[in-house]
Amino acid sequence: MRIALIPGSFDPITLGHVNIIERAARMFDKVYVAVMINDSAKYDKSLSSKQYMFDMEKRLELARLSVAHIENVEAIARSGMLIDLCDELSVTCIVKGIRDAKDLEYEMIHAKWNKAHNDRAETLFLPADEGLTAVSSTEVRRIIESGKLDELSGIIHENALNYLKTNEI
Repeated sequence: MRIALIPGSFDPITLGHVNIIERAARMFDKVYVAVMINDSAKYDKSLSSKQYMFDMEKRLELARLSVAHIENVEAIARSGMLIDLCDELSVTCIVKGIRDAKDLEYEMIHAKWNKAHNDRAETLFLPADEGLTAVSSTEVRRIIESGKLDELSGIIHENALNYLKTNEI
């Protein structure tokens, strides 16, 4: 069975993420979307740790709602090392979406580290589809902070938008 893992902080998950997940789901038998804590700075001082708008439980729920329409995808939440999760789930491929050269540079650092510490999982970079390169979780958080949730239509999945509108953020 071909199993892929798409890790990220997903704070929150966007349609750009969902597009990468849908494309990976066509290539693999099973795809795990792993909502994780990015504490890269602990391992590489050139990287920064993230501050989150949403706690792990809300990020996972937003991810589950956003991928519910994809049959062979499961959203999970984990802490710890990505390379250990790959072994736990028998993952052979880590899939990462790339919007631009900055994303590629950042993800290459992680891919090299992961390969050096677990050569059983390859990293596959998928370029963002045209029209989704400007979509980012940072922009989504900015819109949420402005209180203009209706502006999120077309940026996050409709199920996630409905969740944000009906639940305390």
